Amino acid sequence: MYHKNSMYKIFVIGYGEMFANIILGAKAFGADIIGVLPHERVIENNFILFLKRFFCPSKDYSFIKSLNLREFKYKSINSEKLKKELLKYNPDFIFVASWSEKLKKDIINLPKIAAINVHPSLLPKYRGPNPYQRTIMNGEEKTGLTFHLINENFDGGEILLQKEIEILKTDNGKTLKNKTCNLARSAIFELLKSMSEEIIITIKQNEKEATYFPQITSKDVLVDFNNSWDKIDAQLRGLYPWANGYFKINNFYFKITNFKIKEFKHSLPAGKVLKKGKKSLKITLNDNKVIVFRNLKGITFLETLFVPLYIKFFVRK
Repeated sequence: MYHKNSMYKIFVIGYGEMFANIILGAKAFGADIIGVLPHERVIENNFILFLKRFFCPSKDYSFIKSLNLREFKYKSINSEKLKKELLKYNPDFIFVASWSEKLKKDIINLPKIAAINVHPSLLPKYRGPNPYQRTIMNGEEKTGLTFHLINENFDGGEILLQKEIEILKTDNGKTLKNKTCNLARSAIFELLKSMSEEIIITIKQNEKEATYFPQITSKDVLVDFNNSWDKIDAQLRGLYPWANGYFKINNFYFKITNFKIKEFKHSLPAGKVLKKGKKSLKITLNDNKVIVFRNLKGITFLETLFVPLYIKFFVRK
């Protein structure tokens, strides 16, 4: 793939930090951002969005306004009206930086060069909506960033560029996302530079190595004290900041907001309460360790029924 051009015309769709860094990296290269479609356009009612932007504008909207970017005001990337308007600008690329819709074939084929997705994992591993959470929760030591061509399958297109990222024992979902999105800014600069100066050989994804992890469920947020301490630690770090962890003691549920793991010699089975405080609990784990919860909030069983709904509608990558 070779296209010598320093003034690429680029259309970007997405939200959040990845969206912002892709735009900033492309602009730093010297590309012309012909327009953007923020994800809030797709998920919000137009009237509600108008009120939100008037009284409390989102970071994405403030970012778009600060750079004076052209916003395409459509309810779907696959809108026929959007397609017709986009054709007038004849874009070289469409870049997708966090999105929920599958692009139709006519949109994938619309740009002169390519429609490209940026995915926060080392594809083909960790396809799916939130690799930040899953890589930490699964105890991975590394993850990464993949720029790949878009096809009809989510996260399945040929790879253009990959960057590796170390996952530290202190990382949580927020810090890992920050590192990944910040890396995307320099990575897209590198990708555009390479495409303008040399031939890029795309790499077909090995489907035998592919893994997929869906959005987290209520099962993923419930702590099992029979697990090892490092697995519980990874679970809670991975969930932050999108969701809280929960646990159950004597048919009563608690929401975890603060925790610490300590060495403590004991011969008790896992899950036994050693100490109770006003808003704290010390509970036994395996391997001579205890977990100390502070600032606990008790919730009723009825409230736990809403946890899956919260995850479904508010937890996104």
